[in-house]
Amino acid sequence: MTDSLRAPIALFYGSSTCYTEMAGEKIRQHIGDNRVDIFNIAIEPIATALYYDRIIMGIPTWDYGELQEDWEEIWDELDDLNFDGKRIALYGLGDQVGYPEWFLDAMGFLYHKLQKQGATLVGLWPNQGYEFEASKALTDDEQYFVGLALDEENEFGLTDDRINTWCGQVLLAFGL
Repeated sequence: MTDSLRAPIALFYGSSTCYTEMAGEKIRQHIGDNRVDIFNIAIEPIATALYYDRIIMGIPTWDYGELQEDWEEIWDELDDLNFDGKRIALYGLGDQVGYPEWFLDAMGFLYHKLQKQGATLVGLWPNQGYEFEASKALTDDEQYFVGLALDEENEFGLTDDRINTWCGQVLLAFGL
């Protein structure tokens, strides 16, 4: 893939119910269709991310803190990728009412895996305004999520505003 054919940002997502995909499309629309190449990890190899310096990854949490099946399938492949010099922002989807003890755990798992692979992670999101018991996606001081926190089950009406605010912050962190 040549530089002239790539957008400055890549967005990778895994989605079983389309909500993570729809959130990715909203992120792309907010940033600009010509500025974001979007990829479903069930179709595009995750190694494609290495062609980009600015990356967004979307991951939902399933049931009791489990990975979505497409992420689970490529999970070990991430161990073979070197993300040194890559700036990565995460967004996650979860259900804070139905699964309050595991809210956005998968995003936390992805954050720590990418950190071990040398990524510079950006896009922290405040945890105020959410009702949950525990999350592996919180920073050490528990003041922030490690990425944008979305709950399409219970707070669908807040998604667009959250995406708009977060995208502005991520674009600054990406130097765009």
